Amino acid sequence: MQNRRGLAVVFLVVFVDLAGFGIVIPILPYFARSFGASELVIGLLAATYSLMQFGFAPLLGALSDRYGRRLVMVMSLAGAVLAWTIFGFATGLATLFVARGLAGAMGGNIAAAQASVADLTTPEERPKALGYLGAAFGFGFIFGPVIGAALAFEETVAVVDGIAPAFVPVSPFSLPAFGAATASLLALLLAATLLPATKGETERESQLDALRNALAAPGLRGLLGAFFLVSFAFSGVQIMFIPYVADIYGYTESQAALLFAYIGVLAVVVQGGLIGPLTSRYGDAPLTVFGAGCLAVSLVGIPAAPAIGRLLPDATGVVGFLTPQLLGLLVVLAALSLGNGVLSVTLTALVSKGAGSRQGSAFGLTQGAGSLARTIGPVVMGGLYTAVAYWAPFVLGFLLLLPVVVYAVGLPSVAPERPADPGHVR
Repeated sequence: MQNRRGLAVVFLVVFVDLAGFGIVIPILPYFARSFGASELVIGLLAATYSLMQFGFAPLLGALSDRYGRRLVMVMSLAGAVLAWTIFGFATGLATLFVARGLAGAMGGNIAAAQASVADLTTPEERPKALGYLGAAFGFGFIFGPVIGAALAFEETVAVVDGIAPAFVPVSPFSLPAFGAATASLLALLLAATLLPATKGETERESQLDALRNALAAPGLRGLLGAFFLVSFAFSGVQIMFIPYVADIYGYTESQAALLFAYIGVLAVVVQGGLIGPLTSRYGDAPLTVFGAGCLAVSLVGIPAAPAIGRLLPDATGVVGFLTPQLLGLLVVLAALSLGNGVLSVTLTALVSKGAGSRQGSAFGLTQGAGSLARTIGPVVMGGLYTAVAYWAPFVLGFLLLLPVVVYAVGLPSVAPERPADPGHVR
């Protein structure tokens, strides 16, 4: 029961924190474009966050093993509060880069949260618990973009502008940023007061040794490579999807936010409801193959979404706004959510099983590998979007995922353990 309460707190902290993240992400490219940024500069902005995260995530993961998950999560959430506040006061691209760099440096809360889940579960329970953690992500991305869209409405901006102090900037971009800072502050208070104090390996070893030992765990190098390629490929969606729907579909920041909310709903369904039964039935390795394949197909399907929609039955007679273009996009995004939801959980579970007591170090390394990919990926994807065509980042993402499919096929297929009480939720 104590472990259940601890997991519930971890999920709640991640939900609140990711809701703040989801508030701002849909408006970030629009904010950057308001300062004259091209897609390449938007990619560099995203790369700044990821570069700092790459440098700090392994260190914070190792620190969480030694000093505890709660300390690292509180520290990183405090950094997020400051970063989002600076973001809201930004008057140019330079300030946006500073804010994103600080947020990246303090972005170790996800690795610490994953390690907390590992601390509080058995290996058999872990995939299901990590699925719930993914569902908390999804809930954050459901409510965050909706809140962000509400804060960006002209009516909301007008009301706040009439009551805010003169020194506080009020715009469709600053209000979501301040909303994100408030959400991170709430998550910080929850983590500081309710999060269980857990940690991993307690032997006195240097941080470098802790990271080296985690990297030497059997099979971890291949998984790090898979994390790198998946993160590189997915950066095309994360960074170029909003310019894509703005340029091809003509969508505003509020409409883009609703698409992110739709992705969040599907992520909750996949990671909160499907991943547990699927893992119990098929095991991690086969699901990794399926997830990588499904994600690859969906990435290349994004630029083809309007054509896919024309092949589907006409739905405008039932729902007027559901044009063939939009219907095709919603179908592709459903496949994307399924593939990404399955793949993220199974890869994380495989890392956890091979990490032993050094969960924080291992998750810090995987987050670092992902951050390195998201440092390089957005710049490459933004350059392709600008210099080649809007479809180029998504096609490259498809090609990058093919080696992951091949790697996943070669993973040892271990029959999943069937608990005596499969219907019991621990």
